[in-house]
Amino acid sequence: MSTQTQATNPLLELKGLEKRFDLDQGFLETVKLRGGRITREKRAVHAVNNVSLSVDRGEALCIVGESGCGKSTVARLVAGLLTPSGGEINYDGERIDNRSRAAMLPLRKKMQMIFQNPYASLNPRMTIQQALEEPVRHHNPRMSRGEVRDKVAEVMQSVGVDPSWSSRYPHEFSGGQRQRIAIARALTVDPEFIIADEPISALDVSIQAQVLNLMLEAKDQRGLTYFFITHDLSVVEHFGTRVAVLYLGTLCELADTRTLFENPKHPYTRALLSAVPKLNDDGPGHIRLQGEIPTPINLPLGCPFQSRCAFANARCREVRPRPLQQADGSTVACHAVEENRLDG
Repeated sequence: MSTQTQATNPLLELKGLEKRFDLDQGFLETVKLRGGRITREKRAVHAVNNVSLSVDRGEALCIVGESGCGKSTVARLVAGLLTPSGGEINYDGERIDNRSRAAMLPLRKKMQMIFQNPYASLNPRMTIQQALEEPVRHHNPRMSRGEVRDKVAEVMQSVGVDPSWSSRYPHEFSGGQRQRIAIARALTVDPEFIIADEPISALDVSIQAQVLNLMLEAKDQRGLTYFFITHDLSVVEHFGTRVAVLYLGTLCELADTRTLFENPKHPYTRALLSAVPKLNDDGPGHIRLQGEIPTPINLPLGCPFQSRCAFANARCREVRPRPLQQADGSTVACHAVEENRLDG
């Protein structure tokens, strides 16, 4: 009974996750003159707003959206690098967002992060051998020096990192080579969950496919679960099992990859997919979004996407849509979808 329950439980679950960054820190910054009266106002960037989703074991959930939509903030919240302003983060059935740094330590071995910029994520003063041995020693203090070296050598070989690189420093490598080293570093502690924050966006297009294939091979060989942040939808189509679309820190649509690409429902998702270059030209034309992009400081009252949506009406401007499950299993937060006001 307990084994079956464990198998059906998601590995990661976000419940009403929120993150605000205060802009006004001191007392004087909060004092404003409004209509001849002195008032106190605290401004904040609403980076993540009531996001709820789950990640099952063995899948690759991709989080997509424009720059500034809150993708990387969600990744850092999950990794414990930021503290949520509201909501919960549950990992393997246990809440983790309210844990102390010491209590999070056992999770660090299970949960690793691959960052966007391979030029900044590696210590320039460490050789590659030192950089790869450090996490192994930290999480396995009882391992002998020989065991640590064997573990590092095994991981280096599995991700195509040449053993002759061991004594060299990060500045001697290209971006693609550095990202391979960063992936190797994440895998040295045998994690089960990888948070990848735009891991290929800083690389040349010719190298991106190599790194993606490497990550897919590691997923199959090691049974990894990915929380993959990207803005490149062509990558999502080949890498992700499910896709979550964010706009201004709000979840617009959540669906299986095939369902999302074959039948996108939210107007924002349709606009994103229409911008993906395709070899055949028989699909719908590029949807050009009109209107102003609201700031995450002053979020609109209703739907965050209302100012750029061709289907917005009075309800969209006044009431924030709730994520509702559709017949095909996807989840969409849109009044127009709920009321069947979208064409086709």
